[in-house]
Amino acid sequence: MRSALAAAAVVACAVLVAGVGLLLATRATLTGNLDAAATQRAGQVVAALQADDPTRLAQTLQPAAGDRTAVQVLDSSGRVLDASPDLGTRPALTAARPAPGQTVTQQRLLSPDDEDEFRILATGAQTADGARVVVVGQSLRPVNESLEVIVRAALVGVPALALVVGLATYFFVGKSLRPVEAIRRRVSTITASDLRTRVPVPAARDEVAALAETMNAMLDRLDGAARTQRRFVADASHELRSPLATLQVGLELLEATDSGHGRQLRRMRGETARLSRIISDLLLLARADEHGLTVRHDDVDLDDLAYVERDRLHAEHPELRIESRIRPARVRGDAHQLDRVIRNLCDNAARYARQVVTLTVTVGPDGTDLRVDDDGPGIDEAERERVFDRFVRLDDSRTRSDGGSGLGLAIAHEIVASHGGRITAETSSSGGASLHVWLPPADL
Repeated sequence: MRSALAAAAVVACAVLVAGVGLLLATRATLTGNLDAAATQRAGQVVAALQADDPTRLAQTLQPAAGDRTAVQVLDSSGRVLDASPDLGTRPALTAARPAPGQTVTQQRLLSPDDEDEFRILATGAQTADGARVVVVGQSLRPVNESLEVIVRAALVGVPALALVVGLATYFFVGKSLRPVEAIRRRVSTITASDLRTRVPVPAARDEVAALAETMNAMLDRLDGAARTQRRFVADASHELRSPLATLQVGLELLEATDSGHGRQLRRMRGETARLSRIISDLLLLARADEHGLTVRHDDVDLDDLAYVERDRLHAEHPELRIESRIRPARVRGDAHQLDRVIRNLCDNAARYARQVVTLTVTVGPDGTDLRVDDDGPGIDEAERERVFDRFVRLDDSRTRSDGGSGLGLAIAHEIVASHGGRITAETSSSGGASLHVWLPPADL
């Protein structure tokens, strides 16, 4: 639309400038023709005066049919000696008194009642009776009428031309941009987890087609890099599970043989267990990226899962007060995965809570809501989207005791999304963090 309006405006301005130039050139040409005709008429009158032929002079002064040319013969004092019949007793048309052989041109109204000016040419001549001045006046009405025709044509033609150019520009620019819009729509559907989609390549071998091919080549490179990264994570995680299992078994055997290093062995067992959980999380995310999460569609009592996690928090965090407002709620999904979501949210809340963690399950007409609130430092509004990214930890400390691996909320986000729900970070009533999970009704 902007291109069409700009093209129409440019064409209109260009045609207007050209029209003004045409008007000026036409006026100059027609005025020049009038001056040439007046000069010729004046020459005929001068020739008749110099020939001292009254009959010839009378014929020269007689206007042709439809001719608005006025001719006067003046003496050196400005007295009218002879004139065209239509002038009658009108006084001299000009006050100019050129010497013989000289010419003066003026433009004026012959009377206040006239609508059109006259082009007046005064020529000096020497005759046997003395100096004479021949005055020829040509009406500018033909010139003005011709200019009016051009102006009327421009008033109709310029808007019509601008409209045609604008419509043509809108059509052709829109047609040329349709492939770009198709590319934009396709690109807007491409996500980081699925880079296999490609943009359409137009049939025309032009710049837009080159852009589409370049974007597809870029997507090929990104897809290849993402696949390589996912394979690496999956393969590395898978390969690490066996040596980790061996380490865990060995540490258990060493701890059972009271070697005097029980404290260090328990610490090492805790570290290997933590590393095992991280590897399991990485494997889960790798599978989600590669093929998506496989979700079972069973009837799941979400309140039962919440009660289990509430009791676990009581046992593992006796220093915290665990509050619950749990209502019976049934959803469709995978019980194991949903339990993992609640566990991750509860562990996150327990990590940052000062005194209280609140677990809430409610059922509404539009679905089931699960909330896990804490009274900790909360999550800044600017970080509430980023907190669900992988390996994101908003705490300043990255020690193993103060912070998690940064995968718990990312896994919860993936699982909730695979169940058709959504998870958001908000502010709890106590000023801490509130992680809100919405799941669709079981009958959907």
